[in-house]
Amino acid sequence: MPVIYDNIQNYLNNGLNATLAQSKRTDLCVGYFNLRGWKQLADNIDQLSGDSVIENEREQHRVCRLLVGMQKMPLELIKEGYGIRHREEIDSAEAVKLKKQMAQEFKDQLTYGIQTNEDELGLRKLCLQLKSGKVLVKLHLRHTLHAKLYLCYLNDRNKVEGFIGSSNLTLSGLAKQGELNIDVLDQDAAHKLVTWFEDRWKDKWCIDITAELIEIIDNSWAAESLVNPYHIYLKIAYHLSTEARSGLNEYNIPKVFLTGDTQLLPFQSEAVRIAAKKLKIRGGVLIGDVVGLGKTITACAIAKLFEDDHHFNTLIICPKNLVEMWRHYVTKYQMRARVISISKLTTDLKELKQYTFSQVIIDESHNLRNSQGRRYKVLKEFLDENNGNIILLSATPYNKSYVDLSNQLRLTKIIIHFYF
Repeated sequence: MPVIYDNIQNYLNNGLNATLAQSKRTDLCVGYFNLRGWKQLADNIDQLSGDSVIENEREQHRVCRLLVGMQKMPLELIKEGYGIRHREEIDSAEAVKLKKQMAQEFKDQLTYGIQTNEDELGLRKLCLQLKSGKVLVKLHLRHTLHAKLYLCYLNDRNKVEGFIGSSNLTLSGLAKQGELNIDVLDQDAAHKLVTWFEDRWKDKWCIDITAELIEIIDNSWAAESLVNPYHIYLKIAYHLSTEARSGLNEYNIPKVFLTGDTQLLPFQSEAVRIAAKKLKIRGGVLIGDVVGLGKTITACAIAKLFEDDHHFNTLIICPKNLVEMWRHYVTKYQMRARVISISKLTTDLKELKQYTFSQVIIDESHNLRNSQGRRYKVLKEFLDENNGNIILLSATPYNKSYVDLSNQLRLTKIIIHFYF
């Protein structure tokens, strides 16, 4: 009797691993492959003995072959659905482009989420299996391939068991979210699926990316060889200084801050141009100078720069006792800005939902370090819907724990990627 695997009553992860434990080799075809999802199969892949076949007049030992389809971005799928864009006939140049694109996608996967010890061990095991030739990975480029097929070649001679359905090779696909899969026990059907897989594996535009995956893992946080901390420091310093130099050369200080009592000091002028570059790249910046160094005038100059260059409008959120001060600065620096009090966030933001603010200044942002507070939640929802740049000001962004700082940064759109 066939078994349905929906990851609710029956988990594909359990059924697939139980079958792999009785197999000598396997072929997998998925639309999407998450490198960290491999840890669910890695141990049983290690136990496969494989078998030898004659291909192209040479004996080859096969253990695990993984065929990955090229997934498309949602916008591209919509355009194709309306006939706006169609993939052109594949050629060598297009194949190289798609291969590089997919390699970047695999590299990007490793920059998201928490890096656990379990993930690290799973990625290292995958890398060893790729290096030993136990696992081969190809991209199917001729056309988009959404198929999800798992074939297990049992130790019983010529017997194959398959699993087919909706599950990609990811943690969610094999063990979590609701899916619909069924095992294929009928041998006629199973061998037809084998033929289907072989036809695509041997396709001219099925490109081997095993070496690329090895390089990606070897240059990631899961690499066997640890990165020297000093090299990490140099990498961070290089990128931060590159952004800083770019900002200093790219941006000019607004005229109102160049003369008279509103003239910026040299260190403030540099901070404005560097912060402007970070806002453009990351959508958020934290000015954490100590009391007395002019965080307020620096933030005004940054906001004014974007108001002049891009016609932005500004929302300023500050403690109640600073509202009048900020309103004075709005007038003095001729800003297109509105000032509201943190204490009235829950009421004032409701009235402002009809407006869109290109940038938001949050003064004394450490007052919003508790992500469970009502004001924090209301503001986070507003900022997410507004989708503007965020400028945080605080002399004490770190109070009791790193969570204080992380909750403030979570209000912004800041995402930092590091590649080694």
